Amino acid sequence: MVWNHELHRPSLATQHQMEDTTSQSQSHYYFLYLWALVSLAFALAAYRRFLTAARANGGLQLPPGPWQLPVIGSLHHLVGQLPHRAMRDLARRHGPVMLLQLGELPTVVVSTPDAAREVMRTQDLTFASRPLTASMRVLTNDGRDVAFAPYGEYWRQLRKIAVTELLTARRVLSFRAIREEEVAAMLRQVGSAARPVEMRAHLTALVSNATFRAVMGDRCKQRDVFLRGVDEVIQLSTGFNPADMWPSWSWLAGRLSNDMRRAKECHATLYDMFGGIIEEHLERMEGGGDGNGEAMDLLDVLLKIHKDGGVDMVAIKAVIFDVFIAGSESSATTLEWALAELIKNPEAMKKVTAEVRQAFDAGGRVVEDRLGELTYLHLVIREALRLHPPLPLLLPRLCREPCKVLGFDVPRGTQVIVNAWALGRDEQHWPDATEEFRPERFEAGTRAAMVDFRGADFELLPFGAGRRMCPGIAFGLASVELPLASLLLHFDWEAPDVSDPTEFDMTEAFGATARRNANLLLRPSLRVPLPAPPAQGV
Repeated sequence: MVWNHELHRPSLATQHQMEDTTSQSQSHYYFLYLWALVSLAFALAAYRRFLTAARANGGLQLPPGPWQLPVIGSLHHLVGQLPHRAMRDLARRHGPVMLLQLGELPTVVVSTPDAAREVMRTQDLTFASRPLTASMRVLTNDGRDVAFAPYGEYWRQLRKIAVTELLTARRVLSFRAIREEEVAAMLRQVGSAARPVEMRAHLTALVSNATFRAVMGDRCKQRDVFLRGVDEVIQLSTGFNPADMWPSWSWLAGRLSNDMRRAKECHATLYDMFGGIIEEHLERMEGGGDGNGEAMDLLDVLLKIHKDGGVDMVAIKAVIFDVFIAGSESSATTLEWALAELIKNPEAMKKVTAEVRQAFDAGGRVVEDRLGELTYLHLVIREALRLHPPLPLLLPRLCREPCKVLGFDVPRGTQVIVNAWALGRDEQHWPDATEEFRPERFEAGTRAAMVDFRGADFELLPFGAGRRMCPGIAFGLASVELPLASLLLHFDWEAPDVSDPTEFDMTEAFGATARRNANLLLRPSLRVPLPAPPAQGV
């Protein structure tokens, strides 16, 4: 028999397929080989740092912590839970002052009021600076804002401006009409809905509109773009991005993750938007149209300080960035959690609704100067802040010099995280049904009634404490009290398709502010007529 080579030779197409398969296989093995080299390099670098730290820390009594792996350190202990919950559970095993290694970052986590007091009062100056991650370096123009600026003269100047010029009680009060107008507009939108309402969208729009008008003098023409930017910032500011946790390898971590690209795009979007609004204000000021005294919006105040040689334009944009992110996101999230907790706890809902309607039913609307009459409403807000602090993990601090915290050594350069979420659930200081939503725990005569949530007591720190505490407490609370009281005055609320309120979904989402994971879908029923809309042209 004669063998026909031509009949058994692979076709040209088959040869190309074989070559492509071989090429893909080679590429696959090349990638695995490259990844193995990178992993080995990470491991060797981590091992060298470990040996160096071990020699440097000879004789030091470092805080206890869970076992670590090369390269990732303690990160595997946080997998499967939200960080603030995982850190609380670890602290129960390892103590109130605990050492974690987050990638390359040595991190001390404090989880009890006594430990927090040591960091934020006793040694506040030692921990007065902030670590600046790669993501936040991009988003804040290298730490030119109030929240992340390194401790020093520049930060003291910005802090003084924020406390004495931008966010004073008198300045916040001057925006009362703006808040009342925006709340009335939101009520009309909710009341006109023919189906269950997704409240997160309405609350976010309300707070962002009011914040924009207070800062810029008008609503944002690109609100949806701005809110998408806020969402990006919240996701990027957790500190768990590769470039943030492995700063010495940020060039490679940035290539393996798109977080740095997202941060740069977000920065460009938001700061370009701020730049355009600033130009409009400057043109108006040149025409003699700037505000006077308490009628000025916050940007007017900053531009006046700039004109007097106080701050440059980069600082103005960074400060505006802070006010928008903190002022809009934190207030909207607190409002959402307060409503959700009331839905889950009908007795509390019934009690607070009765109080609001008794105070304001005759007038048909809530006015700010009488909010002080609503005792139980303020207990509801305080309890919501205990269970759902705006930042479950307070913005990290940086140890500026070697020190001790509750007897443990904290080396210079260590970042320190205060778990505010865990503080509000500490069984020693909150012994009565810690996980339950019970506003009555703060009633007069109780031990909790004496706990101050503005930084004086460390059992409850929704806004932080010490030098780096939030300077916008009055601004934030004003953005919560009036909307919540108004929603309770005019509407009864129920969650559709939820027969048992105790089963209402309260799952948290991953992010710096731990929003609700599920949409807050509620059905409003009008009970008190809404205020009439303003006459056209007024």
